Amino acid sequence: MKKYFFWVSIALCALFLNLTVRPLADGWVSLFDGKTLNGWKAAENPATFSVQDGAIMVNGPRAHLFYDGPVNNHNFKNFEWKAQVKTMPGSNSGMFVHTAYQEKGWPSKGYEIQVNQSHTDWRKTGSVYGLQDVKETFVKDDEWYTEQISVQGKKVTIRVNDKIINQYTEPDSISNGASGKKLSAGTIALQGHDPKSKVFFKDIMIRVLPD
Repeated sequence: MKKYFFWVSIALCALFLNLTVRPLADGWVSLFDGKTLNGWKAAENPATFSVQDGAIMVNGPRAHLFYDGPVNNHNFKNFEWKAQVKTMPGSNSGMFVHTAYQEKGWPSKGYEIQVNQSHTDWRKTGSVYGLQDVKETFVKDDEWYTEQISVQGKKVTIRVNDKIINQYTEPDSISNGASGKKLSAGTIALQGHDPKSKVFFKDIMIRVLPD
């Protein structure tokens, strides 16, 4: 009987990993199963994040959803990650790189890559927030688009619908208003900005690159 339960446990673990870690073509791995938030950990206001029609809906008070799953032990240095994104009018969000789980407040570690077409914040989608900002909008609210972020060494590249819209290279000496933030390694996260913002993310994938 003990042997039976052992093999049942192994089978259930394998099923869980299959649902949360799905290798795709060309080294891409899916981080979101389209049904649950397995592999993710929400901070501050977890109810801001829910799953609706195969997408993560972000809508509610300030909160951040950190990837906490098994892929690379949720610690990435050089990598690419992308998602299908849809913003509703007046909404603001972000996609964080090289960050770490934090119970409250805006993440103090890593960079935020902006998600914003029509919010009052002038920093628009593709901005490396507060470091190299984008004023132009490339997509419309209420339409799905692909936002892709590549981090390699000290260089961050942001693509929208496969078009490069921003490239930022971190200086060797950081003495600007970056509050000490710098590229290192860490997990990724999604941002819930405010109760009036509603943003959707789906087809969330990552590809680890060589160091």
